[in-house]
Amino acid sequence: MKILVCISNVPDTTTKIKFTGDNELDTTGIQWVINPWDELSLTRALELKDSNPGLIESVTVAHAGPASSEPTIRKALAIGADSAIRVNAEPLDAFFVAAQLEKVITEENFDIVLCGIESSDFNGSTVGGMLAEFLGYPSVSAVSGINIENEDIVIKREIDGGSELVSVPVPFVAIVQKGIAIEPRIAAMRGIMMARKKPIKVVEPADVNALTEVSSYEMPPEKEACKFIDPDNPEELIDILQNKEKLI
Repeated sequence: MKILVCISNVPDTTTKIKFTGDNELDTTGIQWVINPWDELSLTRALELKDSNPGLIESVTVAHAGPASSEPTIRKALAIGADSAIRVNAEPLDAFFVAAQLEKVITEENFDIVLCGIESSDFNGSTVGGMLAEFLGYPSVSAVSGINIENEDIVIKREIDGGSELVSVPVPFVAIVQKGIAIEPRIAAMRGIMMARKKPIKVVEPADVNALTEVSSYEMPPEKEACKFIDPDNPEELIDILQNKEKLI
């Protein structure tokens, strides 16, 4: 079986977001990383390969993005992915990205496709579901665990009040959330050196139009200064909560 992990290139969560005078995102100084949910998916895929060497043939990562995203792809290769595929296109929206990944998967015939539940920049939570529909594959959402038992795939998913175990035939798409792996795998020096020689296959994008576009960005309004209320004056607190903040 071959595993594909779909990865996004996102700003590090500690990055301070800035905008230019033209209301465009200022990418100067941004540290780009693998989307955290995708990084955990990759870690679990590699764990499955390590524990099932005769069953899992390879782990590949796929990304839709320009050449500037290749350092992030190299990080995934350094962590342990065997190869990578990059669709040479700007990731315009979730529909566009899912369509590009569908083309990649159809051509390469992967058995297990792992997608993080969302990207940490746009938080759309839609690519995985769209991708499964494009492919016509069964999809499992809220996945927090994947194991192989007697060559059968057993998936743990979170539901209201607990969790459930399901079995699904390959090929399928798993939409992964927190819990799939305890900690992301860290690239060792040997992995970093080997990543330089691992292939990144670049493919041209499918002829698909995005369905949405970003018209503008704006920062959230600044928070008001903290207001201190005399503990002997609860009426003022009640008045603020009731009439200004509308909380009671």
